[in-house]
Amino acid sequence: MKSPAVRPEGRRKTDLPVRAASAIIMLAIAAFALWQGGWVLDLLIIAVAGVTLWEWQRLVRRWQLRFSAALLWLVAGAFYIGTAAWLAVAMDAWLFVFALGVTVMTDTGAYFTGRAIGGPKIAPRISPSKTWAGLVGGMIGAAAWCCFGLAFIGSLAASLTSGNATHGLGATDFALAALIGAVLAVSAQAGDFFESWMKRRAKVKDSSTLIPGHGGLFDRTDGMLPVLLLIGLLHEIVL
Repeated sequence: MKSPAVRPEGRRKTDLPVRAASAIIMLAIAAFALWQGGWVLDLLIIAVAGVTLWEWQRLVRRWQLRFSAALLWLVAGAFYIGTAAWLAVAMDAWLFVFALGVTVMTDTGAYFTGRAIGGPKIAPRISPSKTWAGLVGGMIGAAAWCCFGLAFIGSLAASLTSGNATHGLGATDFALAALIGAVLAVSAQAGDFFESWMKRRAKVKDSSTLIPGHGGLFDRTDGMLPVLLLIGLLHEIVL
């Protein structure tokens, strides 16, 4: 007699304690590095970038390309991931937290909105779970984070200068902050789709099995890489 097949939902529920434990450990490491700042945070960023690049080349190797094409992809990965890491190290810690918050709010908004509303898929062949409703939810989440950050900075500036509560911030400033958040959310989703395409081409579910219940580091940083690039480049140009 055949044993009943385990449904994907059952597997996810079974993996939940492992996923939760891994998430707690990752959050603790990140929180400690952010609290310490300086070379500790820089070392963590460099280490994460190095492992992410290793997982990138692991996916590319599974494509079975010619040597020249594989080398080109590896160089592109080193430039893409290395530039994001360099910008992350160069920026102030508060700006790194801002980029992290944008990514988290995008993922959170997309997840809950997508599950609640559903609807048409964006690119079902690449990422079957991503919907247009989820994208809009992610954009709203990131926009809200940017507006919150602007209000916090305005209040902090006001407290230091004995000014009003928003330090002269108006509707136009918050509209611009929301627009920036929405654009960053789209870039985060684009990074997610790009990594999903790489995994689909490599015929694997995760970039690696490094993190129990979560896959690899590339699975966790795919959306943050383009966000870091945009925020870091904007920071370098403006400031």
